[in-house]
Amino acid sequence: MTVRLSTGMRNKMNDGGASGGIKGALNLGFINIYSGPQPLTGDAAATGILLGTVSVNADGTGLTFDPSVAGTISKAAAEIWKFVGLVNGTAGWFRHYPAGGNPASQSTTEARIDGAIATSGGDMNLTNVAVAVGIPNTVDVYQFTMPAQ
Repeated sequence: MTVRLSTGMRNKMNDGGASGGIKGALNLGFINIYSGPQPLTGDAAATGILLGTVSVNADGTGLTFDPSVAGTISKAAAEIWKFVGLVNGTAGWFRHYPAGGNPASQSTTEARIDGAIATSGGDMNLTNVAVAVGIPNTVDVYQFTMPAQ
């Protein structure tokens, strides 16, 4: 038999209240953009060079999500998620982590989402994966779909 989750369950797992689910665990968090391939697990220490940190309007304000719909949680449509290049490099992967978290270190207790970056077909798509010092870059679409089974 296969375990199958209803859309309602998937939405609740995403939304999760004030501190639960993806929305609660990462509410007001940030996304670091790194060069190179992502680590084997989200528990592993960060690899590559930190190219920038995504926040609302690149001003240090934490990121939020809209309510989950059809099992998919998405960036708040009213927010502009942006980062400014810290160094020149090619964006390879990201780590989404909670405010106050330590995204660089190894941890089995921190809530994180890691994923690959591309111009299309990645876990996060950027218009341009070439990051340049002082140049802003936006994250236009960011979503996570809770698997149905």
